[in-house]
Amino acid sequence: MANRRKNSRAKEKETDWQERVVQIRRVTKVVKGGKKLSFRAIVIVGNERGQVGVGVGKASDVIGAVRKGVADGKKHLIDVPLTKANSIPHPVNGAGGGAKVMMRPAAPGTGVIAGGAVRTVLELAGVRNILAKQLGSGNPLNNARAAANALSSLRTFSEVAEERGIPVENLYA
Repeated sequence: MANRRKNSRAKEKETDWQERVVQIRRVTKVVKGGKKLSFRAIVIVGNERGQVGVGVGKASDVIGAVRKGVADGKKHLIDVPLTKANSIPHPVNGAGGGAKVMMRPAAPGTGVIAGGAVRTVLELAGVRNILAKQLGSGNPLNNARAAANALSSLRTFSEVAEERGIPVENLYA
């Protein structure tokens, strides 16, 4: 009985991770015998509490590709500092491949104003109020990576104060 309870708790921990498939592409590799088909899945994994990851999986079937993408996303998790208004602490830019993403904090009640893969990354990170814009490429993978890059470069007020070696109160002076 105790064993069963422990397993259900382990499953509960697993289920607080949400995964969303952003794109599934059928890709081909030309080999001696012809073309070999496989699938590439871009998956975003997040717990809506400040952790998010972008993963890519390739397999000969869609389900396998998604499973690999989820595993890859969990390997590349980043922590996102959220404010009390479920926004980001300061404006930030990120880049991934040819894609650039610009993000700005927003007042409570604004919602997630972002498009495509960036919106998915922000929602799964737990950000509720933000303004974001994709610049450059429209590629979902590069935009998701650019969003993750921007979120990973965020710093809190306390981190900045600690780096400068001054109390948080003196930051505003």
